[in-house]
Amino acid sequence: MSGNRRKALLVSAALVGGALLMTACQSAGAATDTGAAQGAPAAAPSAPSAAPAAAAAPAGAPATGGNQGSANGAAKGAAKGSDASAKGTGGAGSGAGTGAGGRQPVRQSCAASDIAWSTRSESQAGGYVLIIAKAKPGVTCVLPGTFPIVAFGSDGTEAGPAEHSVGEPITLSGNTAAYAGVNPKTTREDGGRELDFLVVAVDGHDPAPVSLPVGALTVDKPVVTNWHTAAKDAVPLG
Repeated sequence: MSGNRRKALLVSAALVGGALLMTACQSAGAATDTGAAQGAPAAAPSAPSAAPAAAAAPAGAPATGGNQGSANGAAKGAAKGSDASAKGTGGAGSGAGTGAGGRQPVRQSCAASDIAWSTRSESQAGGYVLIIAKAKPGVTCVLPGTFPIVAFGSDGTEAGPAEHSVGEPITLSGNTAAYAGVNPKTTREDGGRELDFLVVAVDGHDPAPVSLPVGALTVDKPVVTNWHTAAKDAVPLG
């Protein structure tokens, strides 16, 4: 009997010890959970503290990140706009300066190819050939106030000046005409060469003289007048 009772006591003691151990573990877990729960709210208020720090930055503090990039972009855009405005105000023009801030068109000199040519025979002053020059349609050009270059026929007998002064330049446009008179023979002696066309250039720099038929003429020391705006002023008296 005593042996069985001892076994029963040992079993009872083991059961009681296990129960106490389980109770102790549960109590420790509960205490840990309670401590964690109590510690969590203490950390929560610290999170918002960063926001006031950012909001409290001084008003004059330099911008960073995206704000600084936006500011730089705006500054560059304004600078480019200023450059464009400055370039846009410097307009260029053509022509010659007038000295008062304005410009006037520069007129081109006439070449033989710019002109519609014609001739007619006149009886005054012993007979001469009147050369008539008009600008071709759509052309405006300027004749010099000197005489044209005139040569006769295939031998190239050149006419000398009938005038020794220089007149005003003549602008040809539309129906405006210029006139030059050619006296083919200024000598009193018989003789001369029989020629039937003229080769005419506006001046000595004209690259393309024209050939004008005039009929048979006796040529000996010919002369030619300056260009004139009136046919009556283009009579060669030499």
